[in-house]
Amino acid sequence: MSVQYNAATPSPINWRYSGNQMKRWRMKANISREELGAAANYSPDTIKAMEQGVRMPTPRALDAADELCCAEGLLSAATQYLQREKFPARAQDFMQHEREAISLWWYEVTLIPGLLQTEEYARTLIENRYPPLDEETVEERIAARMERQSILTDRKPPVGLSFVLYEAVLRSPQVNAKQLHRLLESASLRNVVLQVLPFERAVTAALMGPMVLLETREHERLAFTEGPFASELSADPEVVSRVMERLSMIRAQALSPAESARFIERMVDQL
Repeated sequence: MSVQYNAATPSPINWRYSGNQMKRWRMKANISREELGAAANYSPDTIKAMEQGVRMPTPRALDAADELCCAEGLLSAATQYLQREKFPARAQDFMQHEREAISLWWYEVTLIPGLLQTEEYARTLIENRYPPLDEETVEERIAARMERQSILTDRKPPVGLSFVLYEAVLRSPQVNAKQLHRLLESASLRNVVLQVLPFERAVTAALMGPMVLLETREHERLAFTEGPFASELSADPEVVSRVMERLSMIRAQALSPAESARFIERMVDQL
């Protein structure tokens, strides 16, 4: 199994259908996007995105359209069939498997892994996404990311978690003392191993992007790789083997957990 996701991954069909119906009713009633946007307190571009299914039609927009277009509740009724997704479409399958995993090996080359982020760090990343997200989506994505972190402490038996962070991750301007302390706190958990790969120890495999190796309760292994515009979740044995080899090589080059903790502590002292 190999599932690829990219920027063109379709939005949920209920988004597209509800948006299409909103557009059809609006055009039938000879209502402009500007008029609907003003009534719902959205920009015309946001209304357009909802009508095209790129964004989820919100209850506010559907109710405003229902009233303006005299739809007699037919548009408002769509609300009960719509649910805002907590995660981007290309990450939803991975998040589902993450919730049920018994172990995770994770390597990051540019960003703190979501499971180890402070709320402040997560907010900085999510709020500065381009194209920008609306405020509701930002808050829901942040809450969902914080909710994911329960895997560190709340699962019984505990999930085995191993992280390797390239030094560039820690040197990012978004990483402050609070985020570094968060890493140290996480590394102190018995089920968490955290290692740092310093610049001088980097091997070619470490510069090829982030990757995750996940093991399910059925002991199936899945490999997840992600880039700025595409990602892939695969159970293909060849793909899993390649990712495992890269991760093993990186882990062997990284500092030990104790050395990594001291490395991060020195960074805190330098701030």
